[in-house]
Amino acid sequence: MSETLAPWAVRETDSRGRRLPEPAPRYRGEYHRDRDRIIHCTAFRRLVYKTQVFVNHEGDLYRTRLTHSLEVAQIARTVAGALGLNTYLTEAVCLAHDLGHTPFGHAGQDALNRCMADYGGFEHNLQSLRVVDELEEKYAEFAGLNLMFETREGILKHCSARNARRLGELGQRFLEGLQPGLEAQLANFADEIAYNNHDVDDGLRAGLLEIEELRDAQLFREQHDEVRRLWPELGGRRLVHEIVRRMIGRVVEDLVSASRASLEAARPASAEAVRHAGEPLIRFTPQVAEAHLALKRFLRERLYRHNRVIRMTTKAGRTVTQLFQAFMEEPRLLPQDHAAEASRKEAAQGMAGRARAVADYIAGMTDRFAIVEHGRLFDPRAHT
Repeated sequence: MSETLAPWAVRETDSRGRRLPEPAPRYRGEYHRDRDRIIHCTAFRRLVYKTQVFVNHEGDLYRTRLTHSLEVAQIARTVAGALGLNTYLTEAVCLAHDLGHTPFGHAGQDALNRCMADYGGFEHNLQSLRVVDELEEKYAEFAGLNLMFETREGILKHCSARNARRLGELGQRFLEGLQPGLEAQLANFADEIAYNNHDVDDGLRAGLLEIEELRDAQLFREQHDEVRRLWPELGGRRLVHEIVRRMIGRVVEDLVSASRASLEAARPASAEAVRHAGEPLIRFTPQVAEAHLALKRFLRERLYRHNRVIRMTTKAGRTVTQLFQAFMEEPRLLPQDHAAEASRKEAAQGMAGRARAVADYIAGMTDRFAIVEHGRLFDPRAHT
């Protein structure tokens, strides 16, 4: 490990390790290996065709789950370096945090959760954990990726008490009110910074937002007015990019300074002390936290609830629901290996097992594959 870590950073020597012990890597650290395993896994590649806000076929220049994950990792790695955190662990968590997302973003997730209401529900963070623990098929010795405990813990951003009780040691912090490591805390902030600011960019590109209405949001207005003052004639995409990059810079700098101050005040002697701090130590200043939240509210009202987005998310939710119903009624419609898995799980767990196998299959779909699969099942003219 070449980087110099602060006392509060997660260290490999203090890790709770892997579920199945493995020989140490020769030329990289354990969290470096986790990061590499995530990048090379099938679920990570699929993110290139999973939506962020706009469905994949709507345009080539909008963010996807893959580009979003890369942007989250880039933001978080910068902050991790400034705070003396474990950058490889931070990056691994960021790159893996969306592996369990369904096709069609939150619309697909909400639809699948409704479908699974009688069978334990569907949580995309828990699904990301299932991907790295069970569903990836890369290694002869074990299912999943056999990641380090702290990487897996960071991936599990949210978890219901019911599921936490089933997860044993990994779920304890949700039951005991403990904090995750700073690297996991940072990944959560980087996720919000990335999607807030880049959804502004995509919304403008799609014509669903206008620059003048975005000035209602303080974070945008401050940077917009400064850019206009410096370059009055600047316009088009260069104007938008200059504003957005300055917005990101503003909140990242605040995150570093506010987190540094909270760490210096709390002075946790170790990563374990971070867990018992009582509150997250990665944070914004109150002023930027409020402005960041205001931008989030603005996007919810003006972008995510725009009639064009609602039309697409309604169709997306219907697509996921109909796929689930079709596969539940007739599992032989599934590909052979998934049908066999559904049969195996049903024999062990009843209909809940069948439903989980169906949910795993649908959650793994890309946007375009879900659309094609739906056509195969419901359009008599489609090739089967």
